[in-house]
Amino acid sequence: MRCRYCGYRIPEGKLYCENCGREVRIVPDYNPLDDMLTAEIKGEINGEADGYGRRQYASGNRKRRPMSDSERRRRKRELARKKARRRERRRNFLLLALSLLLIIAGVGVFAYMTSYIGAINKGNKALSRNDYTTAKESFNKALSKDNKRPEAYTGLSKVYQAQDNTDKAEQMFEQALKKQPQNVELYRACIEFYMRADLKDNIPTLLDEADSSVSGELSEYIVKKPTFSLNDSETYDDVQQLTLTAESGYKIYYTKNKKKPTTRSHKYKEPIQIEEGDTTIYAIAVNKQGVPSLPVKKSYTVELPIEDAPAVSPSTGQYNSAQEIVIKVPDGYEAYYTTDKSDPTTDSTKYTGPIEMPAGETLFKAVLVNAKGRVSGVTTRNYVLNSD
Repeated sequence: MRCRYCGYRIPEGKLYCENCGREVRIVPDYNPLDDMLTAEIKGEINGEADGYGRRQYASGNRKRRPMSDSERRRRKRELARKKARRRERRRNFLLLALSLLLIIAGVGVFAYMTSYIGAINKGNKALSRNDYTTAKESFNKALSKDNKRPEAYTGLSKVYQAQDNTDKAEQMFEQALKKQPQNVELYRACIEFYMRADLKDNIPTLLDEADSSVSGELSEYIVKKPTFSLNDSETYDDVQQLTLTAESGYKIYYTKNKKKPTTRSHKYKEPIQIEEGDTTIYAIAVNKQGVPSLPVKKSYTVELPIEDAPAVSPSTGQYNSAQEIVIKVPDGYEAYYTTDKSDPTTDSTKYTGPIEMPAGETLFKAVLVNAKGRVSGVTTRNYVLNSD
C-alpha cells in the first residue's frame, strides 16, 4: 500500500507514512491539502510544474522529491489539531448528554417524591422507625392522589394498630368499602388487616355482604360451612346423636347456648347428644389459615313419650273410715295435686307422700311432670269421707 499523500510505499501494519508522517486512512477525511498533494504528485509523474510553479522532475526523470522537515512538522501539527478538535467535540457531546441525564433524573426524582408510590414508600419507612406522625401524613397524602389503590389503606391500618386503635382501622375500611363496593383489592386489604389483627371471625360476614363479583375474586377466603347429620324439621321421640362434618383439614367449633361460635368455643371431637326438649346448635368450620365459615344454626326438638295420667288410689267413692290418698310417681317424674277443683300445675302442691283424705266431699286432682317440665294428663278422684 502506498501513501496517498507522497506515494511512499507503506509496510503492512503501519499506521503512519515513514516518509511524510501522515496518518494512513482507510476512509480519509476531506482536506484541501489532500487535493493539493494529489495534484502535486500527478505533476511529478507527468513532469509538470507543481501547484507552486516549480518543476519537480527533469525531463524523463521519475525521482521523487522528499518532503521537507518543516512540511512534515506542519502536517503533524495539523493532524494533532484535527484530533484535538474531535476530542473536544466528543467531550462537549458527553457533557451535554450528562447534563440532560442529570436534568431528567432530577425531574424523575421530584416526580417520584411527589407521586403515590413515593408517598407510600416514605410512609413505610417512617412506620419502620415508629414515626407514626410522618407515616400517617404520607399515607393520607397518597390517598389524596389515589383513593382506589390499597397500599395507603394498608399503611394507615398498620399505623392505627401500632397505636392500639384497631377500631379506627376497621372503621376506615368500612367507610372506604361503602364508597367503593366493587373494589376487590380494597376488600383484600381489609381481609389482610383482619388476619393481622386476629379478627378472622369478621371475614365471613364481610364477604357474605359483598357483591358476588367481589366474593368470587376472593374465593380463597370463603370457607365451606359444616354439615349436620340430623334434620331439624322434625320432632324426635328419643335422644339423638348429632354428627358434624367439614372439609378435610378443617376444624369445627360449636355452641349449645344459642350464641354464635368462635374459635374459642367448644371444639367438635365426637357426636353431640341431643337431649329431651329444645336444643339449638351453632357450628362453624375453620380452615388451616384460621379463617372461619359463616355459622350454621339448627334447632332440634326431642319429646320423649310421657306417662299417662298418674295412678291415684283409693278410687272414687264414699268412705266411712280414714283413708290415705297415694299417687304413684314413676322415676324421673314429680307429682302435683289440688283439692280446690282447679287443674294442678307445677305451682300447685307438690306430692311428697301419702295424703290424709279430708272429711266431707273432696275433688282430688293430680298430674305428673317430667324433668323437662312436660305435664301428663289429669287424674281426678271424687271422695266422700263420712265422719262420725
